[in-house]
Amino acid sequence: MISLYLAQTGWLHRWPAGLKLLVLALASIGLYFVSIAHWVLFALLGVLSLYASLGRPALRQLRLLRPLLLLFALMFLVQWWSVGLEAGLTLVLRMCTLILLANLVTLTTRMDAMMDAISPLLAPLRLIRVEPARIAFAVALVIRFVPVLLSQLHSLREAWNARGGGRQLWRLAIPMTLQAIRLSDHVAEGLAARGGIRPRTDNRRQAPERPATQTSNLQQGDNT
Repeated sequence: MISLYLAQTGWLHRWPAGLKLLVLALASIGLYFVSIAHWVLFALLGVLSLYASLGRPALRQLRLLRPLLLLFALMFLVQWWSVGLEAGLTLVLRMCTLILLANLVTLTTRMDAMMDAISPLLAPLRLIRVEPARIAFAVALVIRFVPVLLSQLHSLREAWNARGGGRQLWRLAIPMTLQAIRLSDHVAEGLAARGGIRPRTDNRRQAPERPATQTSNLQQGDNT
């Protein structure tokens, strides 16, 4: 998971994590109200130019859209049939733009910086005895897990096509589920090894310690 972060000194890496998350949130809200495909296409081209400014390692991350092409095609056909051509193009372009923009945030932001940016927003949770740092860490994990799972799905699909699996992609559901469970186990073990998870307290009541005088009296009784 940590390998998703591009360890380089790009201009976008120097932006604060909070500012990048704010831009992502504003872009998500703003594109929701845009119903013209041309404007959404300009936004997509702008995001692609951001990838190009970070070099080839960032451009190679565009392959994460490959597993989603079939889903995009189905959504476009349904939207085209139910609403119209313009609405179908706008929906697909909007989703591509937001997915690439969210992935760009994960590529240029360390996990600790992302947690520090999210924690102040969760400060009111202390009123109900919930630790904001844990929730922030969970949110950061979710953001990191999305491109990781997409990459694993892409690998499974390539292996399936190499073995002549055909178009029955639904058969990849069980292997993908097992991969996700195995990945979550590895992450949990790594966190526990680094002290990131507090050990469970024993709920059993411990027997009260006997006073020293009572213990000495019992020892004298045994000797007699």
